[in-house]
Amino acid sequence: MTIDITKIEHRVIDDPWLNVVLYRPEIPANTGNIARLCGAAEIRLHLIHPLGFKVDDRHLKRAGLDYWSEVDIRHHADYHSFLINTNAGGRITGLSRHASQAYTKAEIRHGDYLMFGQETMGLPLNIRKTNPCYAIPIWGNVRSLNLSTAVGIVAYHFLHQLRRF
Repeated sequence: MTIDITKIEHRVIDDPWLNVVLYRPEIPANTGNIARLCGAAEIRLHLIHPLGFKVDDRHLKRAGLDYWSEVDIRHHADYHSFLINTNAGGRITGLSRHASQAYTKAEIRHGDYLMFGQETMGLPLNIRKTNPCYAIPIWGNVRSLNLSTAVGIVAYHFLHQLRRF
């Protein structure tokens, strides 16, 4: 049986501590893991389309099937729609391996938006140019971290910085 996660009644968080934004995610398991993290930490999740998978994809469901109703998830047709339909304003912080400063240098406030790019291409240059961007340091000889790992590192760091725990 196929279940479309857009048809599931989702939790609505009135005043989220943080928002995680995935710009055109491509790998369903990453998005499912990030959704589970967002449900656990009471973070609102924004998905900017087009996605690289169907929202009823079996891998996406497997990564968070029991938790989808706990995730405050918002779908946006494209980046422009995201900007129009949210009050992100100047409070979008990009995370990119192309940034020169560490994410620990970012000044995040309650309700800010943490934006992560596609697994294969990252955040587009126009988004990196119009928003402050930071990187997670990588000292070894690897190109990048897994997207769901990166979201977990950064989101929990900022929740701690905001004194959520």
